[in-house]
Amino acid sequence: MTAPPRPRARPGRRPGARPGVRERGSMAVETVLLAPVFLLFLLFLVGAGRVVEAQGEVNGAARDAARAASVRRTFAEAQAAAREAAEAVLGRDCAPRVELDDARWRPGGAAVATVTCELDLGFLGFGAVRELTGRSVVPIERLRRVE
Repeated sequence: MTAPPRPRARPGRRPGARPGVRERGSMAVETVLLAPVFLLFLLFLVGAGRVVEAQGEVNGAARDAARAASVRRTFAEAQAAAREAAEAVLGRDCAPRVELDDARWRPGGAAVATVTCELDLGFLGFGAVRELTGRSVVPIERLRRVE
């Protein structure tokens, strides 16, 4: 009577060693090594999401500023209205700089508003500031009297 064949040992493992002895604690080491990489990735996603959201807010503020300016009669009134409209949208996040282009300010022309805002990304742990700019053009009616 012959003895049953012995199972073959897997490469890298001593014959007769208990399974998992060499791998004990490897999951903890992997977690410790990968956790900072995962956290940095999450911070990057949060920062990128905030930049996209803020750019949309700045574009909306530029649209509102151009619209508010397009219904005013004088350029000085249009500038004040554009500034107020942009501050209403962005007032809590930043102090927007609003520029209104006077080159196209005439009946049948356009109110061109450019809004610039600095976004502070310091909440991510590094003092990054990004400047965001939005531009909008709203036509002025041909029969509107502007000065």
